[in-house]
Amino acid sequence: MQRFDADVIVVGAGPTGLMLAGELRLAGVETLVLDRLAEPMQQSRALGFSARAIEEFDQRGLLPRFGDVQTIPFGHFGGLPLDYQVIEGGSYGARGIPQSRTEGVLAEWAAELGAVTRRDHEVVGLTAGDDGVELDVVAPEGRKRLRARYVAGCDGARSTVRKLAGVDFPGTDPAVELWFADVTGCPLRPRFAGERVPGGMVMVLPLGPEARRVILYERGMQRQGDGPPSFAEMTAAWKRLTGEDISGAQPLWTSYTTDASRQAAQYRQGRVFLLGDAAHIHLPIGAQGMSAGIGDAMNLGWKLGAEINGHAPADLLDTYHAERHPVAARILTNTLAQRLLYLGGDEMNPTREIMAELLAHEEVQRLLVGMVTGLDIRYDVGQGDHPLLGRRLPGVELAGDFAPSGTVNALQLLNAGRGVLLDLGGGAEVCAAAAPWTDRIDVITAASPTAGALADVEAVLVRPDGYIAWAGSGGSGPAGLPDALHRWFGMPHESRRTATHATAPVAAPATTAAQS
Repeated sequence: MQRFDADVIVVGAGPTGLMLAGELRLAGVETLVLDRLAEPMQQSRALGFSARAIEEFDQRGLLPRFGDVQTIPFGHFGGLPLDYQVIEGGSYGARGIPQSRTEGVLAEWAAELGAVTRRDHEVVGLTAGDDGVELDVVAPEGRKRLRARYVAGCDGARSTVRKLAGVDFPGTDPAVELWFADVTGCPLRPRFAGERVPGGMVMVLPLGPEARRVILYERGMQRQGDGPPSFAEMTAAWKRLTGEDISGAQPLWTSYTTDASRQAAQYRQGRVFLLGDAAHIHLPIGAQGMSAGIGDAMNLGWKLGAEINGHAPADLLDTYHAERHPVAARILTNTLAQRLLYLGGDEMNPTREIMAELLAHEEVQRLLVGMVTGLDIRYDVGQGDHPLLGRRLPGVELAGDFAPSGTVNALQLLNAGRGVLLDLGGGAEVCAAAAPWTDRIDVITAASPTAGALADVEAVLVRPDGYIAWAGSGGSGPAGLPDALHRWFGMPHESRRTATHATAPVAAPATTAAQS
């Protein structure tokens, strides 16, 4: 019998890799996380996450671990002001949550679920076969080889896994460079959405009572050498752009980013998968980067778990690329468009004027907000043309016997990482149709909401990642439900064919929901 060190080895202990590790452990998959760094990074490129990522963390009961999560109601598209509350649940994202804190929350969660993380382990070789993947790893105790059924590359823009797997990374080379510095002792006024100035753009984001993050772009800047800019270079550029002297500030960290936009040609190469920055990179605007990685992990985790547990339909793993590649392609498009508006010179003024006129129309506002937040993602799940199909489960309040305090947010029904058939009046026939799959889905009966996206809906089948795979309304009964269950959850368990309907009690937030 072939020995494996884990069912899945996740390479990279950033937010994407840790989220995937937690998702795999919810499915009961043995998971090992490797990271080349001896300690977690303390610096944070990301200072929050998108509105959709907020919902995804809530789906797993993680949101309370972040404390009081405040959101940013107003944002911009390419520097043009935009009210993100124009759509339900819309915001410019969570405010002031550094990436290091997000990693800490996810690392704790994944460890509690049983994921093992080994630091100071650098992958230097990869051999994929028909039955598994072998990694050549340099560790403190020396060189060693580790085997897994599958490998997930979550190791960033310069992904070793992607290179070793031979996956192309086409796209555009950088045309602009943004500089960052976290400083103290510098009481600059906030410039939340950025401010275009002659010669470029400047931004100031508060990081707490004392610290600030300053960000700048200087048009025509030509920097010599690699690595981050020095603080002396930052202060000189800031003075040229604003006339302000920040040389007396205490720098905590300097870094830079570019508008390089690339996307892996394939997210799956046999038994190797790519997620997060290993699969897509772009200019960081609107908290879309890390949030897209979280979405990748949510999409792949339950599918890989189903495959390893032996009940995945034949093409389930291929839907990871089919669903997530278009999502990132759209992010690359919108960030490149925003770069032109945001960082372009006076030649872009006519385009800015037209965009400002378009933004007076609510339909345009809703389109752009949905695009940047990820709240408008819609997967092709088949099963007809119901407006909810392929869209996220809305976070409406639901009442029923499963709710200890009277009502529960619908997102909390997904805390256990299982599929959910939500019965909102479909009746016994709908519940009975799902009974043979209750080893992997929960059947929950709730009172039908009187308003919102689920009003007048009799039942919905929700995948573990929170997307609706089937919807029934208008007295349709279970028509199409067995096909959807087969498509996303595989063949029913023989012992469940005569099972009766059950409801799953919902745990309080921040805990795992009980299974049927």
